[in-house]
Amino acid sequence: MTKFVLIAALGAIASVSAAGPAAVNLGKAGNYAILSKAGISTVPTSVITGDIGVSPIDSTAITGFSLAEDFNNASSTSTQVIGSVYAANYLGGTTPADLTVTIGDMEVAYTDAAGRTPQEKNTFKVSTDLGGKTLGPGLYTVWGSVDISIDFTINGSSTDTWIFQMSDNLKMAANKRITLIGGALASNIFWQVAGFVEVEVGAHMEGILLVKTKAVFKTGSILNGRILAQTAVTLDSTTVTQPPQPHLGRILAQTADILV
Repeated sequence: MTKFVLIAALGAIASVSAAGPAAVNLGKAGNYAILSKAGISTVPTSVITGDIGVSPIDSTAITGFSLAEDFNNASSTSTQVIGSVYAANYLGGTTPADLTVTIGDMEVAYTDAAGRTPQEKNTFKVSTDLGGKTLGPGLYTVWGSVDISIDFTINGSSTDTWIFQMSDNLKMAANKRITLIGGALASNIFWQVAGFVEVEVGAHMEGILLVKTKAVFKTGSILNGRILAQTAVTLDSTTVTQPPQPHLGRILAQTADILV
């Protein structure tokens, strides 16, 4: 069995019991379904529900979307985006300055998630495959890459929180899925990935992806969550649906070892 360290922070929001670490504050980055510093490309037809944006790169780095610029709103539209498309070179409003703040918030969120530490000296960091597991709320720290080779389950309430830290890549095999049970929400699941994310053909991913490098979603892949990437995002007939912003605030940190 693989041993993880789980940090379960217990607290209450509006008199509702909650478990897991404090949620990561996304700031303005939480207003986007996809955010990238280096570009967003798609092989049509993808379906994105929520705004997408790039900065400091300009709109020429958004490809495959057949953009129609809306000069009044300093944004563009696309038949593949149920929302607006923003880029650092769109003038006539607050878009450039707003995107600078938004990218900063994305980077702060990544640093926050990467910097979470267990409250106990016995920390186990291992390369692992999450396939076949059922994981409750907590902080999971993995040294190396994380694979999802078969389906796995996240189990918890709508106020519980999960943070997955990894020092390398996140790879999800073709036609596999993450299933949420017990009321767990994608908005409260954070993947801090120091390498790249690769979601294979037809796979179904859940959660907020805070990615140091690139994110690649292959043909027919699905994400219920957000892609917040510090380099490029590549889509191929991908469906991305943004969830609400996460619940914030957990207190009374408590640690425990679990075997999964």
